[in-house]
Amino acid sequence: MRYDTDNRNLNAWYLNTSMFLPFEELKSLYLRGNAISGNLENEGFQLLSRLNNLETLDLSGNSLKNNILFHMRNLSSLKTLRLGGNELKGRLDHIQDGTQLRLTNLEELDLSGNLFRNNTISFLQGLSSLKSLTLFNNRLQGSLDTKDGGRKLELTHLEELYLDGNHFNTSVFASLNKLSNLKSLSISGNQLKGSIDMKDLEAFINLRKLDMSYNELKDLVIHQGWCDLKKLEVLDVSNNALEGMLPRCFSNLTSLRVLDVSRNHFQIPLSFAPFANLSNLKVLSINENKMVMESSFYTSIPKFQLEVISLPKCIASQQLSRKFPTFLYYQYDLRYVDLSHNNLSGTVPTWLLENNTKLEDLILKGNSFTGPLSLSSALISDVSSIDISENKLQGQIPTGICSTFPHLSRLFLSKNAFEGNIPLCLSGMKDLSFLDLSDNHLYGKVPEELITKGSLTILRLSNNNLSGNVVPVILSANGVQHLYLDGNNFSGEMTNVDVSTFEFPNSLSEIDLSNNKLHGKLPRWIGNASFLQRLAMSNNGFEGSIPMEFCKLNRLEFLDLSQNNLSGSIPSCFNPPYIEHVHLHGNRLRGPLSLAFYNSSSIVTLDLRGNNLTGSIPKWIYTLSSLSVLLLKDNHFHGKVPVELCKLHSLSIIDLSQNMFSGPIPSCLGNLSLPMQRKKILEIGFYGPSIEEHETTLNFGMDFYYPDSYLEEVIEFTTKSGLFLYEGNILSYMTGIDLSCNNLTGHIPSELGNLSEIYSLNLSHNKLTGVIPSSFAKLHQIESLDLSYNNLSGEIPNQLVELNSLEVFSVAYNNLSGSIPEPKAQFGTFIENSYEGNPFLCGPILHKSCSKTDSPSTISTVSEDKGEDVVLLTIFVVLYINPYWRRAWFSLVGKCITTCRYSNVGNFLTYHIFKRCV
Repeated sequence: MRYDTDNRNLNAWYLNTSMFLPFEELKSLYLRGNAISGNLENEGFQLLSRLNNLETLDLSGNSLKNNILFHMRNLSSLKTLRLGGNELKGRLDHIQDGTQLRLTNLEELDLSGNLFRNNTISFLQGLSSLKSLTLFNNRLQGSLDTKDGGRKLELTHLEELYLDGNHFNTSVFASLNKLSNLKSLSISGNQLKGSIDMKDLEAFINLRKLDMSYNELKDLVIHQGWCDLKKLEVLDVSNNALEGMLPRCFSNLTSLRVLDVSRNHFQIPLSFAPFANLSNLKVLSINENKMVMESSFYTSIPKFQLEVISLPKCIASQQLSRKFPTFLYYQYDLRYVDLSHNNLSGTVPTWLLENNTKLEDLILKGNSFTGPLSLSSALISDVSSIDISENKLQGQIPTGICSTFPHLSRLFLSKNAFEGNIPLCLSGMKDLSFLDLSDNHLYGKVPEELITKGSLTILRLSNNNLSGNVVPVILSANGVQHLYLDGNNFSGEMTNVDVSTFEFPNSLSEIDLSNNKLHGKLPRWIGNASFLQRLAMSNNGFEGSIPMEFCKLNRLEFLDLSQNNLSGSIPSCFNPPYIEHVHLHGNRLRGPLSLAFYNSSSIVTLDLRGNNLTGSIPKWIYTLSSLSVLLLKDNHFHGKVPVELCKLHSLSIIDLSQNMFSGPIPSCLGNLSLPMQRKKILEIGFYGPSIEEHETTLNFGMDFYYPDSYLEEVIEFTTKSGLFLYEGNILSYMTGIDLSCNNLTGHIPSELGNLSEIYSLNLSHNKLTGVIPSSFAKLHQIESLDLSYNNLSGEIPNQLVELNSLEVFSVAYNNLSGSIPEPKAQFGTFIENSYEGNPFLCGPILHKSCSKTDSPSTISTVSEDKGEDVVLLTIFVVLYINPYWRRAWFSLVGKCITTCRYSNVGNFLTYHIFKRCV
């Protein structure tokens, strides 16, 4: 009988264990994750000793304290006890009145994820049958205290010991040398540094598995301890700092089946001579080490026949780029091969497929293979995944790929130079689930059979020259979950289709149609896509209003309709319950925000830049409790900046620039914590190819993962005098506030100096008065600070020279006076244009001595650009007189608005003609 429950959200409670006593035949009791903090008085765990058949007790993930072991001291029938993830801490004082644990049959004990302060395991003395002990993720450090009353603890039956995720150093090995029957030792993710005295490992003569990954080891060999571990089958020293050549005695470890030395600094001969004698080796992972040429020519044929070889990012030398590791020519039993990112050149090594008829996964991504893809006509039935993306292959995709690999499930040919049509035979591959042909030169239409007859779940055709009508492709995509057609030449209207004969495929959760030539109105039938989670249709020619039917997309998480020609107001009903990212920038949307997005507690990014939206920011903005990125730049919003923004504790990026906001800057903005937000980026899962588990092969060293989504959250934000794109982890950490180009008045609140995590602050082009707050000296992370084009007065606070991260600084065109701060640290990098337009500032940078100054009261800051205004007036007069030049001029202006965004001409036009504000 088995009793299992898991309710992790319960409040702490006490267990009445007597409820289990009627189950006399109970063998396994699982109570994990139930917030149990103890037991009722006289109804404790000791009652379970009456259950003579109880062998497994799982109490992990509760809130149990140290005395739990005392209460269990008499459960003599137990073989497995799991207490991981509780609140055991300090010393484990289980002995009371001289009584010891009597768990004489206990074989497996899990104490992981607790709060131990010291390292003693002497309380285990009475567990004479213990075979497996798990202590990972505690606070154990230094070495392990195994003494019991002055003598060392001898767990003579202990075979498996897991110490991962603690703070042990290399002295821990000496404290374990009495564990002579140990077969598996895992000590990854600790503080093993420098060298290991291998003499400490000599006692582990029966060791089969040793995992020392994710430490800081630099050297393995002092004594020849390695040579004595002749029963070792699995060795993992990956993710350390090991360097030099591999120890010579590696060749003596003839029992090795699995070896992972990846992500170190080893120099590994191209012949793999150090491994040649390892006849039992099946899995070898050497990712991100360095392959080198031998000093002498090595001709020996290796004794091993590998099943898994993983060596990406190992060959950087141009000298080696045409050379494959020689041992590969003698391998005939490979199942998984990863040679990605090695700068290998020449033709694709199809001989790997021909020699290894059981090969399942071949990864050749990120090399320099050239020429057409030429395949053998022989049937290779076991291959399930091929990745030859990011190479320099040309010509057409060979149709023979379908007959050669009839059971192919994943095919990646992206980022090459393939041309021609998509092979029709791909539609007949019944096992093909993931097809990526993106970033090539393919043209023609997408074969409807590929969608209707195939078994695809992910189809990625982005950035080619494909054309035709995209609607049948979408409406026929039964089974497809992720459809990427962006960056092609698909054209026409999506509404000019009889959709009555179609039923929208309920499998589609993600569609990307951005960067095509689609036009007309947005299709109302998309509202029938009830399972749609992510929709991108940006950079097309869609016009008209956003259909009300979009309000029915109740599962929508991501919507990007930016850079179209949409007009009208945002439907007030648009408020999907799970929406997180909304991008509507670069359209002609108008009107107030009304109730659109009201109470959308899930929304993280709201990007409405570059529209014609009016009114004020609604007071209900505080209901967007998860809002992290608010971009309202370049609209016609007016009124005050609402204090309700200060209630949005997740805000990290705010852009209200180029509007008509007035009044003071709310001082409460200084209370924002501007937290790092992982939610700002789209949540993407990963999966990797995995080979079948064989008796001698582990899924080991295979860390080549593919995303299950290719849509990315990208944010545009102006800082450091330029427009930057933020995505991925950088977006998570980016923080900034841009209130520039408005009509804000009053003093700069000193509270803004509390924004210690801010990277960019722009208050330029307003009507701010008063002094620059000295509290800005606390903005330790700030990289860009722009206060230019205001009416600020007084001196520049000398404390600002302590801002060591500051890269761009401008107080130009104010009414500042006094001397410029001493040019030290970052302030030594700023030039004259950071201070110009302040007649009463002085200092060497301005070529103006501070010995004589005039009174600032006689100066006005209104006419700072008279010379440029004369130039503009001349241009407009000429355009008024000559109609031909006028047409040519406005054509140039239109072109620059869309294509010259980062050019001097584009900035000049934007600044002087439209907003006078960049």
